[in-house]
Amino acid sequence: MSVIPSNLSIAKEFFRAWDEKIWDLENHNCLFTACPKASGIQGELTACHYLSNIRVLCVATDSVSLLHLRMRARPEPHLVVSHKEPVVCCRYNKTFGHVVSCSQGSVIKVWDFETGMFLSEFIGAHGNAEITCLTFDSSGRRLITGGRDGCLRIWNYNSGHCLKTLNQDEKHNEVCDCTYVEVFQNKYIIAVGWDRRINIYFDSPHDFRHFWKPQPHWPDDLIRGHKDDILCVAQCPPSLLATSSYDGEIIIWNMVSGHIYCKLNIPVPTPCSEDSEGPDRSVSHLTFLKTRAAKFESTAASLISNGPQGSVIFWSLFSGAQLLASFIPSRGKSQISSIVVTTIDTCAYVADHQGYVYTYDIKDYALEGPEQEPPKNVKIWRAHVNAVTCLELIEKEKVLLSSSVDCTVRLWSMDGEYIGTFGQSELWDVFTSASWKHPMVPYEVLMDPQSMPVHQILAEDISTLQINHLEEDKIIQEKSSAKPEQTLDISILEDRPTDLEIDKEIHMQAPQKTRLPQERNKNSYKPFNPGWPSVYHTLKCHEVASIPSIGRKPDLSVIGIEEKSN
Repeated sequence: MSVIPSNLSIAKEFFRAWDEKIWDLENHNCLFTACPKASGIQGELTACHYLSNIRVLCVATDSVSLLHLRMRARPEPHLVVSHKEPVVCCRYNKTFGHVVSCSQGSVIKVWDFETGMFLSEFIGAHGNAEITCLTFDSSGRRLITGGRDGCLRIWNYNSGHCLKTLNQDEKHNEVCDCTYVEVFQNKYIIAVGWDRRINIYFDSPHDFRHFWKPQPHWPDDLIRGHKDDILCVAQCPPSLLATSSYDGEIIIWNMVSGHIYCKLNIPVPTPCSEDSEGPDRSVSHLTFLKTRAAKFESTAASLISNGPQGSVIFWSLFSGAQLLASFIPSRGKSQISSIVVTTIDTCAYVADHQGYVYTYDIKDYALEGPEQEPPKNVKIWRAHVNAVTCLELIEKEKVLLSSSVDCTVRLWSMDGEYIGTFGQSELWDVFTSASWKHPMVPYEVLMDPQSMPVHQILAEDISTLQINHLEEDKIIQEKSSAKPEQTLDISILEDRPTDLEIDKEIHMQAPQKTRLPQERNKNSYKPFNPGWPSVYHTLKCHEVASIPSIGRKPDLSVIGIEEKSN
């Protein structure tokens, strides 16, 4: 590896490729941590060089990547935010009626669900490392967080006291996801991440040690497990566990035996010619349809995952594991970041990287076999101006909780009505709709250009527009080739008519029946319609004949009108 130090405006820094950090050589502080997967870098880092003139870090892996170093913009003072940094996850605690959210700055905040009131916070939960995931134990009394420092921590989140620290066996690789499960009265904490292993910690109330180590790995995990970083884990009672990795592989495990039940692979999309690295096949979110998964012989889809190019995929796990349906909800093919379903699997909520939330009716979807069409779209709204990092349904209260990279945590009705943003000055009563922000929407969502609805004209296919333009040109050509006696040749005009003469001639040619003055003015009271785009945007431009500035009175006999004397 070759490392070439370069000067920045305030300090000398260099890049240590394997640890992906930028250091200040004068005071030995870590200024920046570059995460390969977050930056879209694939392969092992072999060399790097900082280009000071354009403030770009050039990194060589399987390909050459450029990382632009910029200061994160501060939130505008008039905008309501829940955290000072992007929110990476949030959860609802039904035991205490709290909402807990975590930010990239390793800050944990606790909010009152019913009113949105801020209750408490504690900082530095994982030191300087970012929190990546959180969950609660079955009682709801303990909070479990995972971080980029490779550790899991168990908290009494009301007091901010760390009860346990769960370490990995070997290197401290990043923890990407965690979950709390119960199997036949045994309780476990399961974590997955960049070590490509399934780390299972037995939650024993009689183990008073502060540091815990994971249970021995399953043999199938060591031999036939994932070959790339594991991004997500989901559990379905009583004994099914699903994990997904960066290379698009999904593995279904039997938690009792530790054996692999089946493997699923994301279909490879056709790569773009400009994409030398190939398409992104990573699967970062999994959701079980638990009422269907309970029927082991069912041919219906019982697992939902996100997929490449912003797709949502329905999988059948039994009677032949296979893909049953795939569709793209996002109009911009934005990556799907979160999927939640109702308890009885009748409705699915899907969120993407543009901040949109889509609601689908999946009650009868993919029940009997493959589906060619997407499920019925019930509702769509924009919840955030940036990627949604977490969705959670609180069905008892009929609300939806969401968090985003835009530093906000928000509450919505299940129909998409805006209740409020945690951190706003006005409190709400979640049980009284009159206290909600609805029918208002968040200010930044309203003002963001991407929130504009797609107009029918803009949504038309380009080929259709081209055909319409060809038809318009044909009509114009036909009109231009009309017979001379049917048109007025402007070139024969000799005298320029006065305004009085023009007005008189118009009245002579007008029909006998005229509209009343109030009828003429009816159109002036019509509401303004911007058109999106206006009609004149689609008109063709043609040259017009040049009319002499001074002319004589036209000979109206050419068009069959005799001139009357004054």
